[in-house]
Amino acid sequence: MKTIPVTCAIIHFGNKVLAVQRSETMSLPLKWEFAGGKIEPGESEEECIKREIFEELNIHINLKRKLTAVIHQYPNFKINLIPFIGEYVSGELKLKEHADHVLLDKDELYTLDWAEADLPILKEFTEL
Repeated sequence: MKTIPVTCAIIHFGNKVLAVQRSETMSLPLKWEFAGGKIEPGESEEECIKREIFEELNIHINLKRKLTAVIHQYPNFKINLIPFIGEYVSGELKLKEHADHVLLDKDELYTLDWAEADLPILKEFTEL
């Protein structure tokens, strides 16, 4: 099975962190995740995450650092999830694909029902 390269971003809005909920029509319906998406051919990881965040959320971010990538096998697909920590710069947050979003303190993030691939990223982030 081919591994799909996907980026995601842990986005700070001041001292809060953004999490988004997948819609009922997406794979892994209603699971929470850090927003992002698939890397297009010829695109860098950094270009991908900035593009995906703008396309999905209508906002611009600055990237601060990269965290450890996670390879995760779901029943029907396998991803290489490449996480970044970023901060909100501009734009009005508008969900274009997701069902919901929350802005939480770092220690509140574990209250959500996360997509499995995001869990190791959440763990690394909360231990920083």
